[in-house]
Amino acid sequence: MPVPNTSQEVSIYSPEAGLVFSTLSFTKKRTPCPWCFLIPSAMASSSFSSSSKATFAFVLLFVFLGSSSAKLSTNFYSKTCPKLMTTVRSVVKSAVSKEKRMGASLLRLHFHDCFVNGCDGSILLDDTSSFTGEKTAGPNNGSVRGYNVIDDIKSEVEDACPGVVSCADIVAIAARDSVVLLGGPAWDVKLGRRDSKTASLSAANSGVIPPPTSTLSNLVNRFKAKGLSTKDMVVLSGSHTIGQARCVIFRARIYNETNIDSSFAKTRQGSCPLTAGSGDNNLAPLDVQSPTVFDNKYYKNLINQKGLLHSDQVLHNGGSTDSLVEKYSEDSDSFDSDFSAAMIKMGDISPLTGSSGEIRKKCRKVNS
Repeated sequence: MPVPNTSQEVSIYSPEAGLVFSTLSFTKKRTPCPWCFLIPSAMASSSFSSSSKATFAFVLLFVFLGSSSAKLSTNFYSKTCPKLMTTVRSVVKSAVSKEKRMGASLLRLHFHDCFVNGCDGSILLDDTSSFTGEKTAGPNNGSVRGYNVIDDIKSEVEDACPGVVSCADIVAIAARDSVVLLGGPAWDVKLGRRDSKTASLSAANSGVIPPPTSTLSNLVNRFKAKGLSTKDMVVLSGSHTIGQARCVIFRARIYNETNIDSSFAKTRQGSCPLTAGSGDNNLAPLDVQSPTVFDNKYYKNLINQKGLLHSDQVLHNGGSTDSLVEKYSEDSDSFDSDFSAAMIKMGDISPLTGSSGEIRKKCRKVNS
């Protein structure tokens, strides 16, 4: 549909600087250039003074510089919160030293946050009278952990630099630090996310987080929907080299499936009874070889049909991802570098930046 030309006055405002630079008359025209409506209709006329032209040029430059600064960057808090990294690392190190499983939980928290409406810290919000949050959603209820650790980190960070660092960024940093503390690779975390002001139970329950019963096709499609490739999916699944799963999640696999090592299945059955409701919350390591070390043995397990979850074993079951599993099982350096790259990519999923969202004072609730 054609867009008619319209004349209007626009005040150029910078939310970062808190200044109104100028109020000018603009003509909004149908144009392939999405920002060309900012060009003043008076620019071409002699009545548009040199000083006004200079002011407009500065404003336009500031608009574009401002928009680029809204992107995530690894040095986002270098001046506003220089002790951020050491503060987060200290709290994560303390938590993981007390319980190594917490490292896996913090990594999973980041994944479950990013896959529901982007990496915006929405998973951290408690229910309110105006919305039911994501904590009780099927993929999260009774399994997602680490909220208290994030609270502890936020408290320390607020003491160091109040009102500066988002909860969403804290989750991203904590995930990286957890991997490193358990022997995995390091990467530069991009920062500058802001926190959502709401959360959605229905979004978290919509299937965007692939269930442990997923087929290979569903895994590929769910990750593709978030801008992640099949390779990203396979390498991020390698996060199951750490952590544990509940009996209720893997019961069907160890009793009903045939693409499973028989001795491995029998061992798991010892702590996971066939009867539903019996031992549902009993835990088993996702990586039977080195469950508290971030390494590539997860992929070796898959080749030997010792994947604990159905969604793990489908990655090596005569399908299109077999070769990637075999590659990572043999080349730990490739796994580490590809995992780091995929984590950075996942952290880019639909972040709130600029003036969107807020910087929460407490991660469990929006600011009043």
